[in-house]
Amino acid sequence: MDGKGEGAGRHDRENLYTKPDPAPSVRGMVCAMTAQIEAFLEMMAVERDASPHTLSAYNRDLTDAETSLSEAGGLMRADAEAVESWFADLSRRGLSATTAARRRSAARQFYRFALAEGWRTDDPSRRLDAPKQGRSLPKVLSRDEIDRLLAASAARDAAAGLRLVALVEMAYASGLRVSELLGLKVDAIRRDPAYLIVRGKGGKERLAPLNTAARAAAKAWLTARDAKLKGEDGRKPEAPDSPWLFPSSGKSGHLTPRRFAQLLDQAAITAGIDPSRVSPHVLRHAFATHLLEGGADLRVVQTLLGHADIATTQIYTHVATDRLAQVVQQNHPLARDD
Repeated sequence: MDGKGEGAGRHDRENLYTKPDPAPSVRGMVCAMTAQIEAFLEMMAVERDASPHTLSAYNRDLTDAETSLSEAGGLMRADAEAVESWFADLSRRGLSATTAARRRSAARQFYRFALAEGWRTDDPSRRLDAPKQGRSLPKVLSRDEIDRLLAASAARDAAAGLRLVALVEMAYASGLRVSELLGLKVDAIRRDPAYLIVRGKGGKERLAPLNTAARAAAKAWLTARDAKLKGEDGRKPEAPDSPWLFPSSGKSGHLTPRRFAQLLDQAAITAGIDPSRVSPHVLRHAFATHLLEGGADLRVVQTLLGHADIATTQIYTHVATDRLAQVVQQNHPLARDD
């Protein structure tokens, strides 16, 4: 058996694409892939509303599997022994358990799709066991370090400082993912809302709070932003009609996660904080951990973060507990060594 089914599906050999318009996020990938992988990614984009980040990761994972399984005929012809050998080789190549788990997930979902489409009559990935993953606690900044990071951000020149303060304040106050923060439209802020409506993973909407400090920072940046884009600051007008809260001259039209991370690194150095401990996502970690330290209910934090599974949120309880234990060890008279 060569692993290919004869039945016709929505994406059979004569008609791989039945969608009227392939998803833009799939079309834009400049990476070699088989027609079956492309069809799978298109299904993920159109039917499951997978994010560009997820699609890009699955594309890399499946293309790697296709290349590694080339002697066995690629994903469409490889048998169970070949697929299991490919998966076992991931750890020997030095890939982390998290990356290996994602590649396993990509392969499992691809083969389920192949079965449904009639491309294969078996699932060679069915015996792949999930790699054991140790508990990796997220990096977290203390409240004092957040204050120092804000002070360092405010020390930057004029509009650049106002923008970075707004980014840090809003990320820390709301727990937004970096893609959600940088993808905010300016109209969402103009009315000085106490909450933002954001669309997270899977297209699910949720409310994200903005405290007084974040709203003040956003308002100050908005004034500077408008003046800068219209040339009212004495410089050449940039993009007065930009819809983004944090516009940029780059391809996306708004500030990129990489540039935000670079700005945070610079602020961290100024604040005397190890830049390896600071990133846009660390601000989200700080938001969750500090809420739990303050007594917030775990389910509330889950909702605010947009986690589908509360187990994902529970990792922050370990961080909060460890930090509280450290405080007791350092400050309780009976806990200190003489």
